[in-house]
Amino acid sequence: VLLLRLAREGKRVVRLKGGDPFVIGRGGEEALALALEGISCEIVPGITSAVAAPAAAGIPVTQRGVSAMFTVVTGHRQHGEMPVNWAALAQAGGTIVVLMGVAERGVIAQALIAGGMAPDTPVAAILRATTVEQSVTRCRLDALADTAVKSPATLVIGAVAALNVCEVAAGAAYAVG
Repeated sequence: VLLLRLAREGKRVVRLKGGDPFVIGRGGEEALALALEGISCEIVPGITSAVAAPAAAGIPVTQRGVSAMFTVVTGHRQHGEMPVNWAALAQAGGTIVVLMGVAERGVIAQALIAGGMAPDTPVAAILRATTVEQSVTRCRLDALADTAVKSPATLVIGAVAALNVCEVAAGAAYAVG
């Protein structure tokens, strides 16, 4: 609404968003609303926190021999419902990156386990990624509900969540390739 009002007043409007405006954000909705009013806009893509946060924590979302794919989902309810088929994700394999999911982490963990994901699946919660205040909390999927995690955090679920490729001890048994 604010974007439209200011643009209609002839003002040049800049909407800044952390990450990428089209990845679990309102960028698409906002651009469409402007287009429907005949107002042109320019989209400047960013780097989504779904990839930046794990990378900053030394967690590759894909790793040869560990995870060949990743899925990015919202953990935020829409109209009171979870918009994600957690059981299907549990069966799909690969890495799951959950944005805006801290408040629902217990529900998410329970749904993934009910869908067949192993309770001991590694989870990493990355808070304040890419800043000097960055922290990473790790746990098992079955402990996620009871693990202290502040919002906003990026949740990484899957075998790669146990990795920190930037801090592997010299001589450690770690297979590459």
